[in-house]
Amino acid sequence: MTEPTNSKVGHVEEIHWPSLFAAISSISAVGIAIGLGLPLFSIILEKRGISSSLIGLNTAMAGVAAMIAAPITTRLAHHLGVASTMMWAVFLSAISAVGFYYATDFWMWFPLRLVFHGATTTLFILSEFWINAASPPSRRGFVLGLYATVLSLGFAAGPLIFSLVGSEGILPFVIGAVAILTAALPIFIARNESPVLEEKPEMHFMRYVFLVPTATAAVFVFGAVEAGGLSLFPIYATRNGFTESHAALLLTMMGIGNVVFQIPLGLLSDRLSDKRPLLVIMGCMGLVGALALPWLVGNWIVTAALLLFWGGCVSGMYTVGLSHLGSQLTGPDLAAANAAFVFCYAIGTVAGPQAIGTAIDLAGTDGFAWAIAGFFGLYVLLSGVRLLFLGNRG
Repeated sequence: MTEPTNSKVGHVEEIHWPSLFAAISSISAVGIAIGLGLPLFSIILEKRGISSSLIGLNTAMAGVAAMIAAPITTRLAHHLGVASTMMWAVFLSAISAVGFYYATDFWMWFPLRLVFHGATTTLFILSEFWINAASPPSRRGFVLGLYATVLSLGFAAGPLIFSLVGSEGILPFVIGAVAILTAALPIFIARNESPVLEEKPEMHFMRYVFLVPTATAAVFVFGAVEAGGLSLFPIYATRNGFTESHAALLLTMMGIGNVVFQIPLGLLSDRLSDKRPLLVIMGCMGLVGALALPWLVGNWIVTAALLLFWGGCVSGMYTVGLSHLGSQLTGPDLAAANAAFVFCYAIGTVAGPQAIGTAIDLAGTDGFAWAIAGFFGLYVLLSGVRLLFLGNRG
């Protein structure tokens, strides 16, 4: 594998479109599979009589898998190469996606979650590093907004597919596996364009978690809300009187919001030398939206409108947080920080489904919204304090 011209992160002067296309198209296919899989898995387990707490626990295994995969991904990429590591991850995630259909006992879903989400975590980390390698600093927000837009299209398409094919039979599992396998083609075509990790980062992996805390805390909240929301919102919606397909369409509306807002937010972040105030504002909007949900959920149209704007705001925390991270670090340090960024996302995906599922069991259906509001409220408090009193630190 040869290193492309200007492949060092932070040193390219123009967007490297072949690499960008490979990374974005591959991860969008994974987005479809995850967007389809999260509500699909939860509905199937709900039909089998599994409690919300146990569904949340099983969903949280996605975060455990990501926490395991994040520290070792850059090591694998050092030894195997970025493209080769991504190819292996594609095949492992596709095989495990079909495996869920044949897992008749609940305990089988735990190792399958580890394999499926560990492999997709590797794809996320390396695709984001690849995108940063193909992006000039002055256009990073735009490129990451484009990346998030295509990824959001994948996440939005997943629930839409679910609303069309339902949860019966092997078809939805096959669709998810085929979507993942399509990611192998653009990776293979651009394999010689992938960045090379020749140097090792200067610090231990865990230090990168706390190096840019406003970004890593933002992605923690995003992970908690995304994983807990996507997996448990169908249950929340059906308990509020919506049909299974209407619940899936509401998730699709949230996905559309993700698509519409990402490029504008990326362009806005490019104009800001300090992106932290924008992150705090989006946290405030997420808090208000979560608190409003129990009062509006009785009306499908109003709920859809809320989720349209709220979804764009929530996913914007990921885009702007990643842009903030890229503005602070370069080279191998950025690769390690990307892994730490996804590690914090993984912690959120562990905490979110478990906290939200437990809140539903303890406080009733509206516990779904109260738990999400708690995550946003904590972020607004902590990041706001840092911004006001600690100045330029993180």
